[in-house]
Amino acid sequence: MESARGGIEERLKTLFVAAQEGDADSYRIFLNDVSKHLRAFIRRRLSRLQDDVEDIVQETLLAVHTKRHLYCADQPITAWLHAVARYKLVDFLRARSRREALNEPLDDYMDMFESSDACAADAKRDIRTLLDTLPKKQSLPIAYMRLEGMSVSETAELTGLSESAVKVGVYRGLKALASRMRQHED
Repeated sequence: MESARGGIEERLKTLFVAAQEGDADSYRIFLNDVSKHLRAFIRRRLSRLQDDVEDIVQETLLAVHTKRHLYCADQPITAWLHAVARYKLVDFLRARSRREALNEPLDDYMDMFESSDACAADAKRDIRTLLDTLPKKQSLPIAYMRLEGMSVSETAELTGLSESAVKVGVYRGLKALASRMRQHED
């Protein structure tokens, strides 16, 4: 078996090096031999997905062709070919798992989507309840800036506070809320 592997390695390497030097016949023979080699390599790894083997072989051959300039002649060619094939296998399996996930019926997960509006309303109510525990000079700036998306100057104009007082109010209010939430967790 070892001599067979060594023979394949030497044959493929000789053909590939000659192909890189411009020998078209060597490249044609190399691709033919590599196709058989890769088909066996991939088939062993995709025992349950035999219908997809040929597609991955073709993807691998295309990658070998486009990346042939990256091969270093002092390295075993079969190791390089196997690395390219493994990358193509991983790409295939990732794409397949994504397709399967997308084809999964959403009926089982509809409760997740239906409750999102209720959750948002509950969260907004909870935030308002928390803000009501703060002094107005802290709760109003937080509500206007963080919940409504207003600027510091807009918030200052609405609350009658200076811009620096608005910034301080937001800072102190958030710090107080964080402290209350930590106490609640304990």
